[in-house]
Amino acid sequence: MKKYLLPKSDEINSYKANLHCHTNLSDGHYTPEQVAKVYKDLGYSVLAYTDHDILIPHDELGDENFLILHGFEMEINEPKDEPFYKIKTCHICFIALDEDNLIQPFWHRSKYLIHNAPKNAHLVKFDENEPDFEREYTPECISYIMQTARKKGFFVTYNHPTWSYESYPEYMNYNGMHAFEIFNGGASAEGYDDYNPRVYNDMLEKGQRLYCIGADDNHNKKPMGTRRFDSGLAFTVIRAKDLKYRTITKALEDGDFYASEGPEIKDIWVDEEGKAHITTAPADRIIITFEIRNSQVYYAENGQPIEYANFIIRPEYGWFRFTVVDERGRKACTNAFYPEDVL
Repeated sequence: MKKYLLPKSDEINSYKANLHCHTNLSDGHYTPEQVAKVYKDLGYSVLAYTDHDILIPHDELGDENFLILHGFEMEINEPKDEPFYKIKTCHICFIALDEDNLIQPFWHRSKYLIHNAPKNAHLVKFDENEPDFEREYTPECISYIMQTARKKGFFVTYNHPTWSYESYPEYMNYNGMHAFEIFNGGASAEGYDDYNPRVYNDMLEKGQRLYCIGADDNHNKKPMGTRRFDSGLAFTVIRAKDLKYRTITKALEDGDFYASEGPEIKDIWVDEEGKAHITTAPADRIIITFEIRNSQVYYAENGQPIEYANFIIRPEYGWFRFTVVDERGRKACTNAFYPEDVL
């Protein structure tokens, strides 16, 4: 009997989502209305507004075919008296799991707001009984933020480690995220190598069970139509029965999604013989990565793209995940799966 690792594509809906987005309420260049139009025109179904340090809902911009998620991004900077480009920083996005969860955690009444955010602070709701939250660039504080946000009902993602100037000694000490950005389209458009499969492998090898997402982190500073326009570059495809707020965020919690720069993943299943199967849109290669040194790959040959691959999995191979690469070199990545859950 087949065990599907993603909800079966012909029995459920697929929704294209951007889970990291900025507007001119913080440091983006487009209004919330302009950003919504861009993503509607690009064929997206889900958009999370995650302006810096201000949780402001934009329900009025959604409709039955376009869901708005509520969120914000928080940055914790290294305390150095240096120009910002020399400073390490940790950026985290928080997406409310319930649409009425609009109380922003970790609020400070007089510090941390950047760019246009101070002008819009009056729109933020926070717990006035809580003291001002002081940010510290330490693994203890950052892990506390991630873990506390989860308890307060947020989907927590760790963002663009390359752009943030963070490396193994930093990110390996962060605990509590739901997911991290394996793709950050905006950073890649600016020339940063923010495709981060090695970071994902490192965290998995540490024993963390977490997901990977793709997101634009769009600021829309460059002209539309140019190669540096940062909308539509990386996204998350969510499998869910309908486009209701809690249905979509529950799918995020359950890992019913994959990250992509363009390639489409259709179905993934494991059969009774212990083989993992994957079907895709036409691709140049399909790769499986294991916890151990046992990666395997199918290639297109003689100009004929491939749309299917199968691989043997074994308990001793540990976790596994798939990467699909199209003829342009764009990638799609699945979350990690575990033999004990699927065999």
